[in-house]
Amino acid sequence: MMHREALKVLEPRFSWEEIEEARQNNRLLTAGLELTMKCNLNCIYCYAGAGEKLEDELNLPEILDVIDQAYDLGAHRIGIIGGGEPLEHEHFFEVVDYIHQKGILISLFTNATKITPQIAKRLFNHRVSIVMKMNSMMPEVQDKLAGAKGTYERIRQGLSSLEVAGYPDEKHRLVIESVICKQNLEELPTIWQWARERGFIPFFERLTLQGRAKEQDLEVSSEHLKQLFENLLEIDEVRFGYTWRVQPPWTARMCDRHYYNCLITAQGNVQPCTGVNIVIGNIRHQSLEKILKTSPVIRALRYIDENIKGACRECDFRPRCYGCRGQAYQVTGDFLTADPCCWRNPARTKRL
Repeated sequence: MMHREALKVLEPRFSWEEIEEARQNNRLLTAGLELTMKCNLNCIYCYAGAGEKLEDELNLPEILDVIDQAYDLGAHRIGIIGGGEPLEHEHFFEVVDYIHQKGILISLFTNATKITPQIAKRLFNHRVSIVMKMNSMMPEVQDKLAGAKGTYERIRQGLSSLEVAGYPDEKHRLVIESVICKQNLEELPTIWQWARERGFIPFFERLTLQGRAKEQDLEVSSEHLKQLFENLLEIDEVRFGYTWRVQPPWTARMCDRHYYNCLITAQGNVQPCTGVNIVIGNIRHQSLEKILKTSPVIRALRYIDENIKGACRECDFRPRCYGCRGQAYQVTGDFLTADPCCWRNPARTKRL
């Protein structure tokens, strides 16, 4: 089998020249967009504590306007993410239609429980990449993590609808997203291999200690994470001919989004990402361009390769890797400090 680099999951792989142009000119290559905090599940690891719709969520004209602003700033792809479940939003397909008409690629982050055959076909016709949650292949574990009985079966029904619609193919990626935690750690290699065999892209991520995750016994130690990543790499190299570098916080890819990305929440707040949940402005009061241009937080993160502290500053994975800024912020309160849970950090937090 031909040896090749592992497929990327969410964004296209940008060259360093593209990243330099974006960060020097306060532009975007990608953007994250929350539609609502309303959710039909009660996941015990949810970073946002989602459940009920908020009173002051953006209306449809405001959502479309921020899409225009992201497009004008150069965004090639928009990730429609939680908060809550995007398919709970009453104007979901109006938003998808609008993004698609502008020629922007779309990644939908979904729990998949609301995907019917009709919805799957519409998503396929709009060339939407699907990033669907599947944390376990054991119904009792999946349902416990989701906080709702019957979730496992509804996820499988959603997945079946997506496959019937035509997912996956070269233009329609289907990603299996799993949060790494104590409850599913041992079965993750099985899920990884199952996904690869079916042409799905496995995407496993370390959770951040925020939202409901702070109230649960979920976290896996850095040593266990390293062992898991190495096991998954061995599966990829031996069985599928993929190779990738073992580094947190994600499997088979790196996080370099702070060079070129931002998040707009359901209330219009602008943040660097879900983990670095510092509000740097609100699109109801300022333009997205002005917020990005004037925020010292964004400026510090756009030049994270120069501003990073501690072990991350000396790491040979820099500048394309800088650990998880969200974990650094949630654990220490400093988004520039070395990732406190990375196994390459001598001062890492010890757990388990």
